[in-house]
Amino acid sequence: MSLYFLKLIVIGVGLGLALGVGVYTFWYGKGYSYMSNDPLACANCHIMDDQYSGWLKSSHKTVATCNDCHTPHNIAGKYATKAWNGFWHSYYFTAGGFHEPIQITELNRRIAEASCRDCHATMVHSITVSEDLEASEEMSCIRCHRNVGHMH
Repeated sequence: MSLYFLKLIVIGVGLGLALGVGVYTFWYGKGYSYMSNDPLACANCHIMDDQYSGWLKSSHKTVATCNDCHTPHNIAGKYATKAWNGFWHSYYFTAGGFHEPIQITELNRRIAEASCRDCHATMVHSITVSEDLEASEEMSCIRCHRNVGHMH
């Protein structure tokens, strides 16, 4: 057997193992559930229990799910955000080093802010920069209403 074929076999076995472990982890970690719109999927991990419990008691429970606030309102953005967050959640939970309690990233904060403004457009259309704030700082729905979606 030539060295070329031996390398192909080693690469094939390595890719097969990586794919197998990835598929098993996706199944074992209920990764498929994150493709749904079910808020229980977000509570697959204990670290989200407080957010899920807070959402159950919130004013938004009857009108919004996790995806309504935490993913963009278009298919590509929604699943790109889910994939990005899913990868990093898996990485940090596997490798350790995640902050507890979980904290929102700047990207996800911007997505949630945009969701507030999108759903409540008729109420917030007149929000502008306040004279009390620095010129570069914009009013934030989340700053004053962070307990609306789920308690903190």
